[in-house]
Amino acid sequence: MGNKIGIRSQKSEVRSQKIAPRNYFFRVIIFSVFFFILTSGFCLLTSLSFAEQKNAATPTVITSESLTADNKARTALFTGSVVAKKGDMTLYADRMLVFYSEGGSGSNIDRIEADGNVKLIRGDRVVTAGKAIYYAGQDERAVFTESPRASEGKNVVTGTKMTYYMKDDRSVVENSKVFIVEKEPGTPEKKLLDRPKEKKKK
Repeated sequence: MGNKIGIRSQKSEVRSQKIAPRNYFFRVIIFSVFFFILTSGFCLLTSLSFAEQKNAATPTVITSESLTADNKARTALFTGSVVAKKGDMTLYADRMLVFYSEGGSGSNIDRIEADGNVKLIRGDRVVTAGKAIYYAGQDERAVFTESPRASEGKNVVTGTKMTYYMKDDRSVVENSKVFIVEKEPGTPEKKLLDRPKEKKKK
């Protein structure tokens, strides 16, 4: 009896020694998974905060010679050498009427009606017109009327109405005429003045 009891106690000790490494390995796995979840959550939060900063609204700065604000109508009238700048876009006009809409913690620009020597500059693109309406928001665009003319380099586009979508960087022109002045490579540019004069017959 004494020998059998001793054998059983030895077996139980062996089993406990075999189970102990498994428990330790299991704890290591749990700790690794928990640490991975924490680090993943931290990376996700930092990426979201960075995305929010990146997608923050770009402010619009307007300068002019005079300003008349109407708080009840939520409008502001800028006159005299008006310049509206937002990011890489600059809009010039003699007069701009700005409409505001309440949203969030303050007021946001809803649209801008510009008239008189209107000019929009963005990079190499220049658009001129008699009038223009700029619409802010998700579908950001500018609609030009009264002889709109767009030029990029030596190429020129004219029409009766021109809509320029800012985010997509594309234009829709009604009754358009396109003037492509860029000469093809290897083709000499000839001028009328360079033609030989015909000799007058006596």
